[in-house]
Amino acid sequence: MKKKLPIWFLAMIMTLALQPPAAYADVGPKPSVVIDFQGLENERYYVTLLSEIPTTGPYRAIEAYPGNPRFSEEEADYGIWRAFAAYQDTDDYYFLQYFQECTDTSRFTWGYYPPPKFKILIYFPDQDQFLSSKKAYERYAFDSYYTAAVQTPAIQEPNSAGERLFVVRSYDYIREIQSFAMRMAATVAIEILVALLFGLRRKSILLYILVINIVTQSILNLALNLTLYYYGGLMFILNYIWMEIFVFAVEAAAYAIGFKKIYAGAGIRKWIAPVYALSANGISFMAGMWISYYWPGIF
Repeated sequence: MKKKLPIWFLAMIMTLALQPPAAYADVGPKPSVVIDFQGLENERYYVTLLSEIPTTGPYRAIEAYPGNPRFSEEEADYGIWRAFAAYQDTDDYYFLQYFQECTDTSRFTWGYYPPPKFKILIYFPDQDQFLSSKKAYERYAFDSYYTAAVQTPAIQEPNSAGERLFVVRSYDYIREIQSFAMRMAATVAIEILVALLFGLRRKSILLYILVINIVTQSILNLALNLTLYYYGGLMFILNYIWMEIFVFAVEAAAYAIGFKKIYAGAGIRKWIAPVYALSANGISFMAGMWISYYWPGIF
């Protein structure tokens, strides 16, 4: 008997493809900037990154895009947003309407399309004062970590060098290994689920899919991380396109060979392998869009 893909499964794929997501990425790694603050334990403060360019990802400067305010008067943080929006940077860096309160965490995280070059801006609402870094910093790696030691008291006079923020790189290799493992687990889980939906339920076939995914996704994630770390965003994008196509081709070929051997004599159709490979990669791509938006610290 010929097996057909269930209508509800095809409808799910179409729904995921047609819905406009709030983010543009897959389950693979996402660039981020993380800043840990020291010396502000007794202050209430908010942090943003002022950008050299007026837009990055979904974030835009209000002066460059006046029709795109991210906050309205009804929202609780409208006053904070308005204060940041009114700030005038001496180097004409832009406020992209993204900020966080860091009072309790002492950490600022911009986990989705942070600006490539930025200045750190801190706002103290109780005093209605700002503290800005005099220097600009860059996303030096895919996940760029900094530690910012603030001269105490932060809102008083600067030191003799005119600086009150002392910022150093603090790349967290352990966290990157954990994030890498979680990205791998998410991708493999999604592709195994898709295999079950395709009726591929034998333990031997699921183990085969697991091994293939561990190999391909490990190589893909490692290559992309190294590419972005050493060569920057443009090369990352160019490599990502052909690498994804290459991964699909490798997986489709591996599945065609493996499925034929495992299902020898069972009459599995030849189109199952490439269609499954395309569907699994496509669904993991779409799922990653949503996951990266709601859980940017991991993805």
